[in-house]
Amino acid sequence: MGKISTYKSIAILIGFPKSSRAVASILSKNFDPKIPCHRVVRSDGFVGGYNRGGSRQKAKLLRVEGVLIKDNRIDLKKFSI
Repeated sequence: MGKISTYKSIAILIGFPKSSRAVASILSKNFDPKIPCHRVVRSDGFVGGYNRGGSRQKAKLLRVEGVLIKDNRIDLKKFSI
C-alpha cells in the first residue's frame, strides 16, 4: 500500500515548521522521476498540484500505488507515513 506525507510534515521534519509553502514550491520545480514528489499532499488531505500532469495525474499515480482517493481527498490517518 502506498504511503504519503504532507508538505507541512516535511517542513516540520526538516526543522522549518512554518515553511510548508516553500516545500511545495521546491517540489513543484522537481522533474526527476526518481523523486516521488507525487506522494506529498496538502494537509487537508486534498491531492494538490503536480508539475508532471496536474492533480489528475498525481491522483492516478497514487491510486496505482494503492492510495484510496475519494472526492480528490485522501484519508491522511490511513495513508500518512
